[in-house]
Amino acid sequence: MRLHPLHPAAWVLDRIRDSGWQVYDLLAFTRASTLVLVGHDGDPPVVLKAGFGSNHVLAELDHDIRPAAYGFYWYAQTTPQERALARDNFRHEAATAQAATGAPHVVPLLEQGSCDRFDWYTMPYFPQGNVRSLLVSGPEPEPRRLAAGLGILADAATGLHALHQRGIVHRDVYQENILVHDGRGLITDLGAARHTDRPRGPAGRGPEVHWPPEYATAYDRATPAADVFSLAVLVHRLLCADIPRLGGHPRLATAPAPLRPLIAAALAPEPADRPAMDELRDALRQAAATTALPARRGT
Repeated sequence: MRLHPLHPAAWVLDRIRDSGWQVYDLLAFTRASTLVLVGHDGDPPVVLKAGFGSNHVLAELDHDIRPAAYGFYWYAQTTPQERALARDNFRHEAATAQAATGAPHVVPLLEQGSCDRFDWYTMPYFPQGNVRSLLVSGPEPEPRRLAAGLGILADAATGLHALHQRGIVHRDVYQENILVHDGRGLITDLGAARHTDRPRGPAGRGPEVHWPPEYATAYDRATPAADVFSLAVLVHRLLCADIPRLGGHPRLATAPAPLRPLIAAALAPEPADRPAMDELRDALRQAAATTALPARRGT
């Protein structure tokens, strides 16, 4: 694959080829990073994540062609100091992904390396996408689809619980970061993750639909309870076809009865009032199994 030379991503792809990879497709090109489908002859393709995106690349282009590059007028250029900080952050992400490798239902890091201007790591390619497609149906999903969705979110809870046991809080649990492979869910993207033994990031962030309220004042010290809240937002969306609202969750009346109190508790404003991730996991797994059972016929 070759992009037009004035597309900023072309610069990243050239550096990746120089590292010995065959580039098959550009999957994503964001301000901070680039996702590429790559491989070596005879090997299955993998996803390479490069810690270099459009904000960084524009500074690498020749001054006379930079204004002609795609996205020039939309993307802010970063300073050398900001690019150095972004590189440190990406190295933290890769190290965290390495620390999480082997955890169940967490996408593993396969290989990592560096170029002059950026670092990269690879992970398996899961072409079936993420859970977004599970969250776009009507308010009463068909039972088989609902059971599948609950099972995938239970898998995500399993992965998050494993991260928590390793002292890692994900801090960015939403539909794009739960991949689907053969009907199972996998947690990905540890770019925002923090280790529980030290603060990371600004004190305040937000708001975002899937973020808990404590991110406004304690994002840098977020606990595993933050991931519980964010996963519960996805469960609410699956069951109720809507995001949860402040001041109560009336739409939960349509959810399976055993799940209602637990999801309501997982959405509590105070982290201490939320259940643990393994409690949420077990409830989701049980609800998935129950939902998948055929309805009893009257005698």
